[in-house]
Amino acid sequence: MNRPRPSLRLTVAIALFAAAGAVLAQIAPPPPPPPPPPNLEPLPDIPPPTAPGIAGDPELEPQVTITRKEGETVEEARVGGKLVWVKVTPRHGRPYFLVPDGSGNIFIRRDSLDTGLRVPLWLLLEF
Repeated sequence: MNRPRPSLRLTVAIALFAAAGAVLAQIAPPPPPPPPPPNLEPLPDIPPPTAPGIAGDPELEPQVTITRKEGETVEEARVGGKLVWVKVTPRHGRPYFLVPDGSGNIFIRRDSLDTGLRVPLWLLLEF
């Protein structure tokens, strides 16, 4: 198959028109910003979300009891009389939490109360 090739003059003319258009686009001033809409009023403050019967209920507030003995601090948090978590801060070492399992009879030790997903990260290359 023999295709006709465009002439050199046509190719140069197209390149010059494209370059001239790019230069003119950079030189042209930007259009002025649109005028602001009239009669703007500030929005009212949005109150914090509250559910009826929950806000300010003293039984739903956690009650924290702090006990210090023999160089160790134990904090117990209860909501409605039910033990939610226990934080133990030893004199030497890192603090840890004891959280009841689903049945509430066995306590599970955790380093923090954060239950977020942890994706394993490995260092593959370092420069």
